[in-house]
Amino acid sequence: MNATQEQLKEQVEQALVAAFGADFAGVDPILVPASNPKFGDYQANVALSLSKKLGKQPRAIAGAIVEKLDVSEICEPPEIAGPGFINLKLKTAYLEAQLNAIQADPRLGVPAAKTPKREIVDFSSPNIAKEMHVGHLRSTIIGDAIARILEFQGHDVLRLNHVGDWGTQFGMLIAYLREVYPDALTTANALDIGDLVSFYRKAKQRFDADEAFQETARQEVVRLQAGAEDTFHAWKLLCEQSRREFQVIYELLDIKLTERGESFYNPLLSGVVEDLDKSGLLVENQGAKCVFLEGFTNREGEPLPLIVQKSDGGYNYATTDLASLRYRIQQDQAKRIIYVTDAGQGNHFAQFFQVARKAGWIPDDVELVHIPFGLVLGEDGKKFKTRSGDTVRLRDLLDEAVSRSYADLKTRLQEEERQETEEFINEVARVVGISAVKYADLSQNRTSNYIFSYDKMLDLKGNTAPYMLYVYARIQGISRKGDINFQELGNNAVLLQHETELALAKYLLQLDEIISSVEQDLLPNRLCEYLYELSKKFNQFYDRNQGVQVLEAEEPQRTSRLVLCDLTARTLKLGLSLLGIQVLERM
Repeated sequence: MNATQEQLKEQVEQALVAAFGADFAGVDPILVPASNPKFGDYQANVALSLSKKLGKQPRAIAGAIVEKLDVSEICEPPEIAGPGFINLKLKTAYLEAQLNAIQADPRLGVPAAKTPKREIVDFSSPNIAKEMHVGHLRSTIIGDAIARILEFQGHDVLRLNHVGDWGTQFGMLIAYLREVYPDALTTANALDIGDLVSFYRKAKQRFDADEAFQETARQEVVRLQAGAEDTFHAWKLLCEQSRREFQVIYELLDIKLTERGESFYNPLLSGVVEDLDKSGLLVENQGAKCVFLEGFTNREGEPLPLIVQKSDGGYNYATTDLASLRYRIQQDQAKRIIYVTDAGQGNHFAQFFQVARKAGWIPDDVELVHIPFGLVLGEDGKKFKTRSGDTVRLRDLLDEAVSRSYADLKTRLQEEERQETEEFINEVARVVGISAVKYADLSQNRTSNYIFSYDKMLDLKGNTAPYMLYVYARIQGISRKGDINFQELGNNAVLLQHETELALAKYLLQLDEIISSVEQDLLPNRLCEYLYELSKKFNQFYDRNQGVQVLEAEEPQRTSRLVLCDLTARTLKLGLSLLGIQVLERM
């Protein structure tokens, strides 16, 4: 709820008490944005809900509330419509004052959180010895956007990369490399990531088919867990090789992360099992140590356990996730822990969250949140794959987006007969290509699958990053054309006279409400929708009356419209930055 809506809500609450007595204190006035702009900006619907309790017609109740309602500093006189809606229209002078007030504010009127918290966002989380692929795209982009928004709101955010850097796969890979490429276990950079992935696949095939090799691989895991010098050194080299490749992707996407992989929690796993045993939750089942869960059953309808220690004494993902959860609460002192993974892992999170709660490890003031997301689909509606049926490498996907952006820009420059340097073309292509991929993902409701289409995401029209980058660059073009320094326009300059100016002004003042909603609900697509609508409203304002230009207006309208341009550009820049998207001064 934005500041204006909050003020109006308080005023209607006070009027309700003044009209009907103290018993009505705390009654929700049901104040919402108006369903149709012709009725005003907000409407209070509380009269309809009180009809039965008060034994009066809703219009009579609304009339009594309006008699006690003083919103004269904010709104025109309230109007009662239909069966008892109280319609409120913001005063032009109020809107002007609000815009003039935020003009000098670098946060554009968005207040920081009243009670900042320690928050952890767990996202990206690739596996060592494997390349990042399209499946890592959503976690990485969504997690980064959520972290940026929480940081902007003043929270103390720890961005964690829970990489898969421990377990059976390393015994398998090290055992195989000892046979076919021992230099990779002793020499840094002996393999590139592509070769490492190829060896991993061959090791997996061997592991699945050869029982003797399985035992050799298990022994390597034992040696790794015991800290054997040669095996531990080999493991570190393999991790470092993958880490360098991950970093290339993170730099392309401008992602900041603190790596804390599964290996970090390895010393804590036995303590997890011991404490679950002490709490009476642990049950031995077919040699494995388990916790039985409420609400989860197998195909036969029997209670489903969460295994925390396998029959061979080994641990699994659940054990590691329980250990990491305890560490994040006890050592990191997190008050909200957010996990950004695909929707297919929903049951896993529900299960180990339940175990942690049963064990009493979750204080009342700590919130656990799983942020699920859908699949990335190809234009055929199936999982996004290469033509050969392989998973798409994330590096290839990003490079292709930049390459297509480069080709589009070259074509446009030729059509416009513009001459630009190769450095300019490369930079614009990089920003547009990467931004298009990010925005195409973030603009979808994260819980849904979406179709990946280069053509749609790179379109200069529609709900795309290039469209909004173009609007921003268009405003900067106004500054260049008129030799305007937006920072020197001065305060108290906004005068709203045309309906497109009013529509733009009202939308500019909704930024705080949008960011607050994303902070709570963790749905970045709401910010995308806001920025897209803002861009459309700016173009309607700019293009009205058959293209009358801002720079051609007479004073004081000229300065007022320039301020609206500046506020729009700053809002776009801020909003896009919270999505991890860089703007361009020229396109």
